[in-house]
Amino acid sequence: MDDGVWVSLFSGGKDSSWALYRALERGLPVERLLTVHPDGDSYMYHVPATELAGLAAESIGIDLVELRPDAFDGTDAAERGDAELEPLEAALRELDRETGLAGVTVGAVASEYQHSRVSGMADRLGVDVFAPLWEAAPYDAARAMLDAGFEIRIIAVAAAGLDESWLGRRLDADALGALESLEAEYGVHPLGEGGEFETLVTDGPHMDRRLELEYTAEWDGTRGRLRVEDARLGPA
Repeated sequence: MDDGVWVSLFSGGKDSSWALYRALERGLPVERLLTVHPDGDSYMYHVPATELAGLAAESIGIDLVELRPDAFDGTDAAERGDAELEPLEAALRELDRETGLAGVTVGAVASEYQHSRVSGMADRLGVDVFAPLWEAAPYDAARAMLDAGFEIRIIAVAAAGLDESWLGRRLDADALGALESLEAEYGVHPLGEGGEFETLVTDGPHMDRRLELEYTAEWDGTRGRLRVEDARLGPA
């Protein structure tokens, strides 16, 4: 492995948090978290509640770099994905100049669209990629998160079978059982990899203090999300 620090691509959701946690378990020197705050919808990045990444980073105890790129134009998926990657790659090049970059962690599960772009970027930068969820069995991965002590909240839903009652629900063993039924009936991916739902990790073994939220649910009849009205770190 090359000398240098590692950067964790981090949204605060379960997949990027798991990649970070597993990297720390392996002793990888993760010295930066990097969050992209998309302006509007994104083909490449997790969108909901990224504004809470700063609190999560404070609890984790690793410095956070935040990118707020302009909205991406165009509807061609390939071109848009490449364009969305440009500010991230530029930021990583700058970090490489400052500290030396050995690798990046990424929470990709099954999206070849995202995984191939991050891998290509890493090749151009000459760094490694740590993607512990890539092509993992989804239920095994979810249970591993729960067994490790992750507290995961569902913060957005957008799929048949996922109604307003899922907003704010904790992703636990009962929820996984319900998702298994919804997968059989509607094809819902148990990790939400198709955009069926988005998550926020509010506590875990890599965090010193849990995130405490006050929120309301916004529901339009087919999809919804949490509007976080207040967020803070609980006691140590």
